[in-house]
Amino acid sequence: MKQRSRLAALSAILSLALGAGPVPAVNDAAILSPDLPTTLPPELSTFGFFRNGAALSPAEGVTAYRLNTPLWSDGAEKLRFLYLPKGTVARAQGEGLLDLPVGAALVKSFAFTEAGKRKLIETRVLLHRASGWVAASYQWDAAQTSARLVPAGARVPITTPGGEVISYKIPNRNQCKECHALDNVMTPIGPKARNLSVAWLDAQHRAGRLDAVPAVAHRLPLWEERAKLAPALAARAYLEANCAYCHNAKGAASNSGLWLGWDEADPVRLGLGKPPVAAGRGSGALTYDVAPGDPEGSILVHRMASTEPGVAMPEIGRSSVDKDGLAVIRAWIASLR
Repeated sequence: MKQRSRLAALSAILSLALGAGPVPAVNDAAILSPDLPTTLPPELSTFGFFRNGAALSPAEGVTAYRLNTPLWSDGAEKLRFLYLPKGTVARAQGEGLLDLPVGAALVKSFAFTEAGKRKLIETRVLLHRASGWVAASYQWDAAQTSARLVPAGARVPITTPGGEVISYKIPNRNQCKECHALDNVMTPIGPKARNLSVAWLDAQHRAGRLDAVPAVAHRLPLWEERAKLAPALAARAYLEANCAYCHNAKGAASNSGLWLGWDEADPVRLGLGKPPVAAGRGSGALTYDVAPGDPEGSILVHRMASTEPGVAMPEIGRSSVDKDGLAVIRAWIASLR
């Protein structure tokens, strides 16, 4: 009997060591605590989103997802997770953002490959509290054992997949608000039904985590298949993911008159033949946001190709030029007549 008990105990220890066995629960209290900076845990591990740290093995209620066309951030690999508290359900809202319940969290880790090994740089969290969404950034240590809160942001030297050495920027709390503000309200950007796969949405619905599979008339394509796409399709998907969170009627760049969302149908609002609202250094002395047939005569290309503060677009979130994205935008503009 004693021998059997010892074997059972040993089996339990081995199961936990190998990542099997009971999966720990997420710390809901840390997500739902009052919206004050002092309530944000200093360590990412306090939330309990992952059961073994840098391996990012999700805890119960945490589900990995991907975006068809993602936001580009210096070529970082991004690992995205959604947490829904037990007994809650996300709700479909047409092609737009999923309506996530209070207590939900969006967790996004950024990594680069060094010497053939993935190295986590930061993990950003969006927490849905009763008072609204709260953002925080956590920087991983060199040992890849823990990630600490960096409310003031940080700079990290990294080598991009293209071999460029840059000073990678972890955003501070105010910079998070710049991108995530919609009508001056902190709002998620990524998990829109039109930028998620049918298979993932269907799986969430079957698991009881989503009330219905949203009907999507025109879904964003997979970015890795861009070479097979019509130039306009690839470019519009890129603009939706990388620009439209500010360039929309309620975003930070609404006063530019340049609205770059996936569903925008007005060619002038898309920049075609449109003069800039405020000419200056950012315009590069060019006449139109998008000059049909002339990529190098387009302000959009000029700003995407720059890393100079005050010129570069997007303004934050990158320290290098997205060459693949720029090529897609050039091809689209060249195809316009």
